[in-house]
Amino acid sequence: MRIIFMGTPDFAVASLATLLQAGEEVVAVVTTPDKPAGRGQKMHESAVKKYAVQQGLPVLQPEKLRNPEFITALQSYQADLQIVVAFRMLPEVVWNMPSLGTINVHASLLPQYRGAAPINHAIIHGETYTGVTTFLLQHKIDTGNVLFSQQVEIGPQDTAGILHDKLMVAGAEVLLKTINAIKNNDVHPVPQAKLETAELRTAPKIFKEDCKIIWDKPTDQVYNQIRGLSPYPAAYTLLNEKVLKIFETKKGLPFDKTPGAYVTDGKTFLSFATQDGSLSVISLQLEGKKRMQIDEFLRGYRFD
Repeated sequence: MRIIFMGTPDFAVASLATLLQAGEEVVAVVTTPDKPAGRGQKMHESAVKKYAVQQGLPVLQPEKLRNPEFITALQSYQADLQIVVAFRMLPEVVWNMPSLGTINVHASLLPQYRGAAPINHAIIHGETYTGVTTFLLQHKIDTGNVLFSQQVEIGPQDTAGILHDKLMVAGAEVLLKTINAIKNNDVHPVPQAKLETAELRTAPKIFKEDCKIIWDKPTDQVYNQIRGLSPYPAAYTLLNEKVLKIFETKKGLPFDKTPGAYVTDGKTFLSFATQDGSLSVISLQLEGKKRMQIDEFLRGYRFD
């Protein structure tokens, strides 16, 4: 099959690499345009572009997916199948182009956690497992018929970063399984309506207001928020009017303080009170500083 691959971050690179290692015919790669980033505002290439160039693959970087020139270029590759992993929402003129359609790899067990941030939201909601799903694209985002899925465990201390890496590997495996099934004419798409449970949770994009820690909540809820946003975009609180990002914590016993108040010995621990307990910080980053372990931070910080 002639395949066009669409993706942007490292999560997508794993799937693209797996396809190439399996000998699949990837005829072109579509990714985002280069963008200025960092203090020097140097042009930054997506992880998928960097890998595709290393492999000698043609790369398309459209500003707009409905651009006639891009559509014409896409058609010229005469792809049988398109694969989307962590990319933008496609217009119908793109996803409906190949004879075999377009497959998306989504980092949840659909129909649960449809949306832009399924990895974060699964941890924030305290799930003990999630997974990856391949499905056929259709008009409404993340609602197409399911092809294959694979469950992945969420450990009690897993952060979004750790879960990302687990799902990245599982996603590549399920994608290859899907490709082989298509080759053998052994796919049986299942409408998501047949898979829906009583309570469906969504995974909308994370905004800054979602990252602020509300300490007057149960300890488990705050703990899950912190690890569900670690390492990026990171949950935060204020410490002496400066933003303090918190990446890792450990649950502790309650102490006689208002939620959000802290206790510290100034050397080894910094703990914040919650509604029914406390959380002791393991790693953090104060505004204008680098990320540190708690003992390193305390050695150089002076509390008011």
